[in-house]
Amino acid sequence: MENSSSLSKSHRMLFLNTLAFTICFACWTLNGVLVTFLVDKGIFNWSVVQVGWLLGIPILTGSIMRLPIGILTDKYGGKYVFATLLLVCSVPLFLLPLADSFFMFAILSFLFGLVGTSFAVGIGYTSIFYPKEWQGRALGIFGMGNAGAAITTFVAPSLLNHFSISDAQNGWKMLPIVYGAALLLIGLLFLFFAENRKLEKSNRTIPQMLTTLKSARVWRFGAYYFLVFGCFVAYSQWLLPNFMNVYSTSLVMGGMFATMFSLPSGVIRAFGGWLSDKFGARKVMYWVLSSSVILSALLMIPKMEITTAGPGVMAGKKGVITAISPDNVRIGDKDFPIDSKPEKIEEGSIFPTKSSWQKIIVEQNQEVNKKEVIAKGVTRISFDANMWVYLILVILIGVSWGIGKAAVYKHIPDYFPNEIGVVGGMVGLLGGLGGFFCPIIFSYLLTTTGIWSSSWIFVLIFSVICLIWMHVTITNMMNEKQPGMANQIDRKN
Repeated sequence: MENSSSLSKSHRMLFLNTLAFTICFACWTLNGVLVTFLVDKGIFNWSVVQVGWLLGIPILTGSIMRLPIGILTDKYGGKYVFATLLLVCSVPLFLLPLADSFFMFAILSFLFGLVGTSFAVGIGYTSIFYPKEWQGRALGIFGMGNAGAAITTFVAPSLLNHFSISDAQNGWKMLPIVYGAALLLIGLLFLFFAENRKLEKSNRTIPQMLTTLKSARVWRFGAYYFLVFGCFVAYSQWLLPNFMNVYSTSLVMGGMFATMFSLPSGVIRAFGGWLSDKFGARKVMYWVLSSSVILSALLMIPKMEITTAGPGVMAGKKGVITAISPDNVRIGDKDFPIDSKPEKIEEGSIFPTKSSWQKIIVEQNQEVNKKEVIAKGVTRISFDANMWVYLILVILIGVSWGIGKAAVYKHIPDYFPNEIGVVGGMVGLLGGLGGFFCPIIFSYLLTTTGIWSSSWIFVLIFSVICLIWMHVTITNMMNEKQPGMANQIDRKN
């Protein structure tokens, strides 16, 4: 157990790491606001496809480079890797105002997207400062830097509007300079105030370190992270058009709702670390994956209206139609009541609503036989997918994923104490790829089905796969080494 002085130093490093990661995450998601602003104001006439690439390029770069950056962290220590990353990534942000074409903007976005690898650095660097009983909390607190995405959502639009008051065409150029200056400042703080630590076995060669990736456990953790982090990043962008198209919200309100999803999910991560320390990461992941299954199953039910055949009205005797009105048909001297179509259909209900009526299909003076249908039944079932209920469910699944992000990384120091950077980098890479590929998958599902909620079908299927994979693995481990294995799994899974 570390003494109070050593723990105090660890806390200072945790604060510095979390601050740096928050700024990096804000920079990583910068294009989501900046590119949208540039196209909306007509400063650049980029196509929808080009905009999609500019939004995705930084996410892709920050994902695929997490593994090599994680390896460098294990080998050389977090201080120098983090400081170098911060200083180097500030350069393309300072150069971004010079971009005058899609190609140049894409190249610079590719370069500053490297800030997304800061997670792989920070995980290994933070973990090495804390004892085992503190790992979950420390990594959870560090992971709260995900909230940097919400900082950009809140701050960047206001800054862009402010900078554009005096110069509508070039005012935007100040924003990447502000972000670059923030990276430069934090990088210098790291150089002067951070303490470098390396793993004891950091003299292993890179091929030796990569052998760890042969473990199926790494890929299982990566699958969990693809869900809880990748889908989190994807929906941080996807929910805005979702709310605008399905519920006709304004851009500002849709953005606020998307922030209500992303902000709690980032902040709750520290609580997820505490839960993982207290109850074990395995139990937490069971809860997270089960919640993801239940909530995504509810969220995938679309806003819809079904019209089908209902109970009709048949002639009680043979005869001639002598009178017809909207609510009655007379055959001879006998009346047959008809349910007319309701003038107003109930809207905004939380639960599905049903309305039934009859549509008259006979005419005056027509001869009808006994049991012949004189009014066809119509039943309409409506489900409004109430916006407020939908928003609450979205927030809940975001909170669940936020807790899950911490639980996934609680596993890594337990199973791979000497390869935290490598394994953390690989798991982070898979999670980051989720953030890049999920919006593409969602787009194809939307195009194919025409239903916005179809993206939740993918989440449901993937959540079920992860839950089954985890349960089968745990069951096999317990069957192999009973009876003492259950308690050990509680501590390690």
